[in-house]
Amino acid sequence: MLENIGFSSLLSIVSHLLFIGLAWWALQSLQFEKFLRKNRVAQARLLYILLAIAIGSTVSNFFLDYFIWSNQITYIFQ
Repeated sequence: MLENIGFSSLLSIVSHLLFIGLAWWALQSLQFEKFLRKNRVAQARLLYILLAIAIGSTVSNFFLDYFIWSNQITYIFQ
């Protein structure tokens, strides 16, 4: 029981960090400089970080939910 909780927690942490990193990498391809005010570098970096966290967490939650649901679908046939 506790092993499952530990594995689930570790999987969630790794998944969130991985997808936040992927979101950060993908956001780097956009040219947000055109939409931002000049001399607002710190605010632009914070915006990048918050967007990466929001997108990465959402995608990670989707994949984690899908993983859990696919494991639970076997209970239909029992």
